[in-house]
Amino acid sequence: MALTRRQREVLDVIREFIATNRYSPSLEEIGAALGLSSVATVHKHVTHLVEKGHVRRVWNQNRSIDLVDGEAGSGAVTLPLCGTIAAGMPLEAVRTTETLSVPVDMVAGRGNPFVLRVRGDSMIEEQIRDGDFVIVEERQTARDGETVVALIDGCEATLKRFYLEGEHVRLQPAHPEMKPMVVPANRVRVQGVVAGVIRKH
Repeated sequence: MALTRRQREVLDVIREFIATNRYSPSLEEIGAALGLSSVATVHKHVTHLVEKGHVRRVWNQNRSIDLVDGEAGSGAVTLPLCGTIAAGMPLEAVRTTETLSVPVDMVAGRGNPFVLRVRGDSMIEEQIRDGDFVIVEERQTARDGETVVALIDGCEATLKRFYLEGEHVRLQPAHPEMKPMVVPANRVRVQGVVAGVIRKH
């Protein structure tokens, strides 16, 4: 079905935003790019694009708009953005219902990948900075030296290099001024291993 001029503009904004940021725009961001103050108006245009088969939408998610049939460029896949992970002191694991479009080659061959937003700079020497997104392969085991998402006591999540040392786990930051965390192994649960990093410019 043919698009109106405004629908084509909305589609162009979505395509350019995903190509630049590797994740979907919110309705507010689409509106801002087009000078539209009404989110309801943007929602209407996006609904028409869904009906005409150009984009798809996952309900009840903030960044839920994605292009259909690989329009995102060099192959992208939509992954769940499962919350924020501390690259510093542990913080409570908080899940979200957002999604993020990532290059398909970053997740090829990896089981159950998901994305986390990074808070803190303890992994700065691994080029993982505050505000970055890490792509995580869901795993319950890790090899020494791998960067993992570790859950401590079932509630505090942290991003560190993993080392198993007897009955303890050393969670090593990649920051010269930060000390490692040494925790009894039975208090640590590996949730996944970092497979890649995406930086929002």
